[in-house]
Amino acid sequence: MAKKEFSYRGKTIEELKQLSINELAQLMPARQRRSLKRGLTEQQKILLNGLKHENDVKTHCRDMIILPEMVGKNIKVYNGKEFVQIAIVAEMISHCLGEFALTRKKVQHSAPGIGATKSSAALSVK
Repeated sequence: MAKKEFSYRGKTIEELKQLSINELAQLMPARQRRSLKRGLTEQQKILLNGLKHENDVKTHCRDMIILPEMVGKNIKVYNGKEFVQIAIVAEMISHCLGEFALTRKKVQHSAPGIGATKSSAALSVK
């Protein structure tokens, strides 16, 4: 079975890397397009410059939109407690970094405590 080549809105990853920010914004959904038209914040610019020089970067910038030049890099994103490592792949383009570093863990319930049910309330507690 042949592997399907990635394309975003009909463009390959190499073609996407050649586009300017404004041209790339035209391909993205409305929310990301408006965000890119407003311009990148200072923290987002620092993150992009860091990615050009290094492969591993730590950031608190959860609202950064994943751009084609970020593909193939490893980024550690802060989730409020620790830095979660994310390997950027082509399918993540136009998503935000924060979508991949979840801030809440799944709730894992154990057995109910004493007094949680009517039958356990009748037991004598020593």
